[in-house]
Amino acid sequence: MAGNSQRRGATTKGKGNTAGSGGRVRRGLEGKGPTPKAEDRTYHKAYKAKKAATARQATGQGRPSGGRGQGSRPAGKVGAEWVVGRNPVLEALNAGMPVKSVYVAEGAERDDRLRDILKFCADAGQPVLQITRNELDRLTGGAVHQGVSLQLPAFEYAHPDDVLADAFEDDDREPLVVFCDGITDPHNLGAIIRSAAAFGAHGVVIPERRSASMTAVTWKSSAGAAARIPVAKCTNLNRTLASFADAGFTVVGLAGEGELEVGAVPGLDGPTVLVVGSEGDGLARLTRETCDELAKIPISSAVESLNASVATSIALYEITKVRGA
Repeated sequence: MAGNSQRRGATTKGKGNTAGSGGRVRRGLEGKGPTPKAEDRTYHKAYKAKKAATARQATGQGRPSGGRGQGSRPAGKVGAEWVVGRNPVLEALNAGMPVKSVYVAEGAERDDRLRDILKFCADAGQPVLQITRNELDRLTGGAVHQGVSLQLPAFEYAHPDDVLADAFEDDDREPLVVFCDGITDPHNLGAIIRSAAAFGAHGVVIPERRSASMTAVTWKSSAGAAARIPVAKCTNLNRTLASFADAGFTVVGLAGEGELEVGAVPGLDGPTVLVVGSEGDGLARLTRETCDELAKIPISSAVESLNASVATSIALYEITKVRGA
């Protein structure tokens, strides 16, 4: 047994007779339970992190991306509802974009652009909220805001059925609706909306997936037209096209291999849907099959194709000519 070896130096030196604890140690541990988790100890950094995360969820701000250092700013892209920077904010205001809130950081340097922004808001009766720079950093996801940011309200999309009904209720002109099949560039979508409004269309319909949406860029490209024409979202583009066809619309798709030029398509003087394909691939196969006619815009062989928004403008002009408007 250990401690009973006869070898020199192998014995354990004792301290004499010692009294037992008598259960004092055991009784001292009773009732304390398991060791608390780090996030439940008020002095631990994990507790502070948990508390901060709970506060962010309560205010709907979400979780910031990880960064180095205690004072690191949340990184990430600015959401579609934000316009940041002095020039973009001023341009957004001048373009007539809808505004939910305008934020200016405390101590922001007053230059001509900021003075113009403040004057515009004062003349329009738009309140300006002054917050700390750190708070503005957090709201905009750490974007370079130059002390000024603008928040857009959530865009209210129309329902395709409402666009259809409103088109037939218009006694002044024949129904005309533009469908976008996979337009992913917000600049193009904004320009298409602008052209649709300019040529008297009753609405623009986009799919929920694989499509640009109404972002700040789209608003700007539409030059305010998005406030004057309904933009609808549909879950299934081809099913929605079929419902318009059943209601009496002639569905015309723009395609380079179309046999007829746009102006020669029969039925343009009645209810018409113009379908525009994506910037690169054009119309999808199922969309082509849903169209009554595929129409082309004659261009030089030296150019492969037209920009989607340019092609839309030309086609809408041709439809307007046929209608004698």
